[in-house]
Amino acid sequence: MAIFRFGVGGSKPCHTDKLCLSSVLDIETISRAKKEVHGDMSYAIVRNEKLTRLEINGKGTHNDRKAKNHTNKDIDPTRTHLNYYIKKNELTYTKEFDKYLKENNVQGYLRSNSIIMCQMMFTSDQAFFDKIGEKETKRYFDECYKFICNYKNLGEKNIISAVVHLDEGAPHMHLMFVPVVHTKDKAGNNVDKICARDFWKGRDSYRKLQDAYFNHVKSKGFDLERGMFVENTSRKHYTVEEYKKITNYENTKKVLNEIKLELPDVPEITDISKFSLKRDEKILEEIIKPKDDIIKELYKDNLSLHKELSKQSKVINEAEKYQKERDSILAENKQLHNTVEHLEHEYKKKNNSLDMEFNNRKRDLEDEFKNKEFVIEWKYKSKIKSLEKENTHLHKIIDKFYETVDKFIVWICYKFGIGESKELVKKFEDETHTFIDPEKQLKHEEREKEWELEL
Repeated sequence: MAIFRFGVGGSKPCHTDKLCLSSVLDIETISRAKKEVHGDMSYAIVRNEKLTRLEINGKGTHNDRKAKNHTNKDIDPTRTHLNYYIKKNELTYTKEFDKYLKENNVQGYLRSNSIIMCQMMFTSDQAFFDKIGEKETKRYFDECYKFICNYKNLGEKNIISAVVHLDEGAPHMHLMFVPVVHTKDKAGNNVDKICARDFWKGRDSYRKLQDAYFNHVKSKGFDLERGMFVENTSRKHYTVEEYKKITNYENTKKVLNEIKLELPDVPEITDISKFSLKRDEKILEEIIKPKDDIIKELYKDNLSLHKELSKQSKVINEAEKYQKERDSILAENKQLHNTVEHLEHEYKKKNNSLDMEFNNRKRDLEDEFKNKEFVIEWKYKSKIKSLEKENTHLHKIIDKFYETVDKFIVWICYKFGIGESKELVKKFEDETHTFIDPEKQLKHEEREKEWELEL
């Protein structure tokens, strides 16, 4: 008989004739968590995780199944083709985010450790999905997607990716979105701002999320329960990975229930002496040797575990070292940030002072200019008025002179019998190269100067 090895990813027959004790313990742990979290009901489960720029690509590798060798043993590669996208990302999460910034007019001061994306996981236990079937399961995740699109007026354009996994425990959906809040700037204009702190504002923000999510799926006809508030229970706060294990509990429970222990048929003993002779051989062959083999295998596993623990210990030491360095850098960064804020404050203060001084000086100069302008304008208006009078008087004299010259020419023509006055004037101008009309005379003199310059 093949002995089964139990794990959170389902059950597989193991032909090594050994029982994986760590897996059994895992089942027991998960069983306790299952009772703790779910009881006998199916619950609407939604989890949120805030992510920085350094963290999102790791999530993308997992969600898009880009890793050649999965470290997560719960993933069944033979079922990966069943996964599907409700909204597919064409690029890595970081490149998708950079593309998003170029295509959308969003505000928000982003540092290297700023939260730029949130990952939500929607799921329930396996029993719920077995009950509703494939078609309703798809509708369930479609409704989860619609819920997030409308939650806090987020909008579909701020969702980067939404993928449903059917190859890893109970069906679940990973949804990546940019935490955008719709607000107003100082001028009162509508703006979009990337700010996870404002999106999840309030100590009860996750409670509100759970309430809204439960009410939505309930209104769409899904028979799920809203769990008790954490503060009213002694319940542990489980991670996304722990929830995956817990919701997959039903699969392992089914396997456990299907296992039947059958005792071998015991023949009727008629010859005690013959039975006694073969007893020791039977014990050695059927009990002692198999147990020795199991002990040997367990010893090998133990050595392997020790090696693995040694590796993990090195990794943990490196992680602790990295954490210390990270904490030091963060402390230094905080100090620098405070210094920058202080300098910005001083700059603004100084700038405001200079602006005030400039405006006062500008106002004084403007007043001084207006006064001078008024004096000059008054002075020149008076001068212009005087010149206009003088000009009017001169025009009268010139007009009178023209009139007298015309009369004089007419008198000369009459007195000396010279024909018409026009002929006399023309003859005078031709012979003397002098024009009686002053304007013509000026033009004539200007032309002569031009001819001299040309020559």
